[in-house]
Amino acid sequence: MNLSILKKKKFLVFLIIIFLLIVLYLFSKVGDIVRHGYDKQNKTILFVKSIIPNHYIKKIKDKLFIISNLKKKNEILELQVKKYEQGYEGQKFDSKVIKLNNNDYEVNFFFLPFKRLDINLGWNAEMNSLRAHYAEIKDDKIFLISGEGKIVYFDKKNLLKKSLKFKDLPNNIYKILKKNNSQLIGIRDLYFHNNQIFISMMLKNKNGITINLYSAELNFEKINFKLFFETKEFWDNYNVFSGGRLENYKDDKILFSIGFAKDYKAPQDKSSFLGKIISIDLNSNDYELMSYGHRNPQGLYFYEDKNIIINTEHGPKGGDEINFNFLNLEEDKNFGWPRVSYGKAYPGEENLFELDTFKISHKELGFIEPIKYYDPSIGISEVLLLENNSFCNSKCLWITSLRANSIYISSINQEFDELSQLGRIFLKGNRIRDIDYDQEGDQVILVSENVPAIISIKKLEK
Repeated sequence: MNLSILKKKKFLVFLIIIFLLIVLYLFSKVGDIVRHGYDKQNKTILFVKSIIPNHYIKKIKDKLFIISNLKKKNEILELQVKKYEQGYEGQKFDSKVIKLNNNDYEVNFFFLPFKRLDINLGWNAEMNSLRAHYAEIKDDKIFLISGEGKIVYFDKKNLLKKSLKFKDLPNNIYKILKKNNSQLIGIRDLYFHNNQIFISMMLKNKNGITINLYSAELNFEKINFKLFFETKEFWDNYNVFSGGRLENYKDDKILFSIGFAKDYKAPQDKSSFLGKIISIDLNSNDYELMSYGHRNPQGLYFYEDKNIIINTEHGPKGGDEINFNFLNLEEDKNFGWPRVSYGKAYPGEENLFELDTFKISHKELGFIEPIKYYDPSIGISEVLLLENNSFCNSKCLWITSLRANSIYISSINQEFDELSQLGRIFLKGNRIRDIDYDQEGDQVILVSENVPAIISIKKLEK
C-alpha cells in the first residue's frame, strides 16, 4: 500500500477518535447539566435555546439523556424522602459560603414542611398555585404560609442551629371556603401589621376566580380569619397573573398589588382593580389607587424616607420590570401595560397588542419608565431595600428571581433615579419566591419553592 495513503488513513482514524472523544465529553457535560441544573441566564445556553424550539429541547433531554434524567429524579426523590421523614424538624440539609462585596457569607438551607413545586407541570398548572409559599418575620419568630393555607412558625434563634423546630398554627381558611362554597386556588402573600395577620387569597366560586384579603388577630392557639377586603372582580379561567403582594404603608394603611388576570382592558381602566396597586385604610377599609397599568406585580416595597413605592412585575416574553412610583411627583401613575412593554408577545398573542407596543419606550407613549427591565426575563419576584448593614453600605435593592434562581443586587444613587449593578447571588436549583430581612440578627431570609426550603444568609466574621 502506498505510504502516503496509509498516513492519510491513520490521520483520518486519529481525527475520528478525537471527534468521538469530543462528542463523548460534550455528551457527559450536557448530561451533567441535565442532572444538576444550569444557569438559565448563561449567554451560551440562552443562544442555544433561541435557535432550538423548546419542545425539541425537552425531547432531547427526555430521550437522549434518559440516564441523567433518571439520576436527577432519583436525587430529588431521595431529598423528598429525607424531608418527609424529618417531619417538622426543619433540619439543615446544606450549607455553603459565598463571597459578596469582598465579604464571606454563610448560606444555610433548611427543610420546609410544605409541598414542592412540580416544575414538570409548567407555570400554567393550577396545582402549582398551591405550592407557592411565603414568609414574614414577626418579633422573635418567623411565620410561613403555604399555598394551601397551612401556617407554621419557628423561633428565629433556631436559624443558628441545625434544626428550625417548626410548630403548627391552626387556622379557619378551609372553614371559610366551605361556608362560601368556594375552592382555594392559592394563598398569594402573608403580612403582619402590629398584632394583625393578613393574607391574600385566590379562590373560585360560582362567579369565577377572584382575589381577596383576610385578616385576624395573632393567636397561637388558632388563627380565625375574617374577610377584610373584597375586590369583587372575577375571571373565568385560571392564570398566573394574580399579583397579591401585601406591604406596609403610612398612616395606618397597607399596600395591595393585583395582577391583570389576563384581562387586557382592565389595567388601563381605573374603575377596575385588575392591574393596579392600591392602598387600604385599616380602620375604614377605604382604598386609594396608587398606580395602574401593571401586568403581574410580584414584588412590593414602600420606602418611607423618600415616599416611594417600589414594585417588581413580570413582563411577557422578556421585559420584567423594576418600577419606582415617586408619590411626591404630580404625574399620572400609569406604568403602561398592556399598551407598552420591553418584552415580546407570546406566540399566538401578537394580535392582542398595538403594532408599536414592543417597539418604543414607555415615555414616548406618555407612561412611566421602569427604572430597570430584564430581557430575557429572570422570573422576577419579591423586592427588598437594604441599607447600612453587613449586606450594603448605603442603599441597595435585592431582587429575587424564580426562573434565574438568583438574587440580583443593585445600589441606588442619592436621587433614586439610577441603579448600579453590584452582583448576583446564584442559588442553583432554588426558585426564590420570597425574601425578608431580620434586622436584629442582620441576616436575609429566603423562601425557595423547589425542595422547598428556608434559606438564611449571614455575614461571617473575619
